[in-house]
Amino acid sequence: MLSVFFNWIYIAITAFLMGMRLREIVWRHFQYRVKSISSILAAGLITITVYAQVFSLFYKVGAVANLVLVGMCIPVVAIQHQQITQLLCSVWRNNSRARKLVLAVSVILWCFCTSRGYMHYDSDLYHAQSIRWIEEYGIVKGLGNIHVRFAYNSSFFALSALYSMKFLCGRSLHTVNGFIALLLWIQVLTLFQKKKNRKTFVTDFARVGAFYYLTVIYSDIVAPASDYAVMCVVFFIVIKWLELIENDEKQAAPYALLCVAGGYAMTLKLTAGFILILVIKPLCILLREKKLRDIGVYLLLGCEVIVPWLARTVLISGYLLYPFPALDLFRVDWKIPAASAALDAAEIRTWGRGIYNAALADLPVGEWFPAWFYNTLPVIGKLLVLADMICVVIFILLIIRKVLFRRNCEQMYANQLLVLGTILSSYIFWQFSAPLLRYGYAYILLTVVITGGILFDILRKYFDKFQKKDMIVKIALLGTATLFLFSAVKLLSFVRYVYAESAKQAYVFQQDYGQYELESYDVNGVIFYYPRSGDRVGYDSFPAIPRKTPIFFRGETIREGFCPDTTLK
Repeated sequence: MLSVFFNWIYIAITAFLMGMRLREIVWRHFQYRVKSISSILAAGLITITVYAQVFSLFYKVGAVANLVLVGMCIPVVAIQHQQITQLLCSVWRNNSRARKLVLAVSVILWCFCTSRGYMHYDSDLYHAQSIRWIEEYGIVKGLGNIHVRFAYNSSFFALSALYSMKFLCGRSLHTVNGFIALLLWIQVLTLFQKKKNRKTFVTDFARVGAFYYLTVIYSDIVAPASDYAVMCVVFFIVIKWLELIENDEKQAAPYALLCVAGGYAMTLKLTAGFILILVIKPLCILLREKKLRDIGVYLLLGCEVIVPWLARTVLISGYLLYPFPALDLFRVDWKIPAASAALDAAEIRTWGRGIYNAALADLPVGEWFPAWFYNTLPVIGKLLVLADMICVVIFILLIIRKVLFRRNCEQMYANQLLVLGTILSSYIFWQFSAPLLRYGYAYILLTVVITGGILFDILRKYFDKFQKKDMIVKIALLGTATLFLFSAVKLLSFVRYVYAESAKQAYVFQQDYGQYELESYDVNGVIFYYPRSGDRVGYDSFPAIPRKTPIFFRGETIREGFCPDTTLK
């Protein structure tokens, strides 16, 4: 726990300072001031992720990368120390003792969860090794040729490598998921604050969805799995977006910046790209105000977030996007064979559908859906998917209502439908591509809760119109009681988890990656490791791959990268 806590302090300080620098740049260009600490921290994490990826293109991400990062933070303190002091003092004064206590307890509990728990299967399969490759070499051309999953290239691994502190601790920490979960938890805590004269409650419904998701993953975030990070980021973006709608924000800047954050979500996991449908709103505002220069600046910011990730993907796999062999733009000798990339894409789809045969990737929906629904989903998953299907119909009806009763529908309502449409698009893509529950938990939950929030607002206005406020009060009380009952059940489950995990010796150092019996073989003077049984290799033995396979160097050393097996072409 102590290693997690001190690592978080470092993450928080560097992210806050880089976020403050970005905040000042935004103010100078767009006359918009980012207000909340959580948004500043999120902006800082995005900036540092981009930095880690760019740094990895030239050198390994370790001590030197952190020294440079600290060097970039020092001028921020020197130049903006007055702003930083005023902001922190203001936040400290404006928070009650009770909220400060709740935040302190939250940090301790999430620190406990991040220090131990279930190490995700894929983390010992390839996450740990992906992070170590970045720590040891930064980028290696054709790395996907020795294990195709290295080509997945989530930007989360570069951020994890930067903050792993192996050069300092002697082991690789993996605390970033816990920190991101804590940031989302702070958004959830707003649920329990009193607010008056609310025009909409959709934001709170989204927070309830985030609350449920966090209760699902708290035992798993010890693992550096990008699935948890991207789902938390999607929740964060949607909650912030709905807050802007609730506060009747007219400026394009905050919406456009959240779209840049949507681009960041896509670099965490490509399937999050549908969140960029939200760009419609800031684009319309900027076009209406004829701010073409601002559109160009926002596009440039988005490119700065995405281009380093694309560059890493090209260098690792030979493709701009992997695994999409049809998008073949580069003629490089380290390119993963198209057959291997196509097989990998097929396996992702079929495994997500509960079919463990890549040859059945093109099976019609009517044939794979029933088995997937009954055999792979838990009870709550079945209920959520059924609810999402109903939400699709409700969304269509809400659109029809908007078209038919345009004059009676507020702009806020249209904005909420845009958010719901974006999330529904993400859900539908997830449902018909690789519907593994952990790949799309945010879309599944947000579809239900945002639909519920919009319907609640419509009912509330209807009852207000006919002076039946007691009905909406009863509905609100029922919902509140249900939330507290759910919270009590989850709290009991959490207490049991804490009791079960408290025996683990992870109070100083975080629980490490798994240990496995490995064999080894020599390739060009480099010892490669592979498991004696199974396919997991952990972190310590490096370089390691899931099974013994022919490896072809591009040159004399490992730094020059790897070529594909020409027999697969």
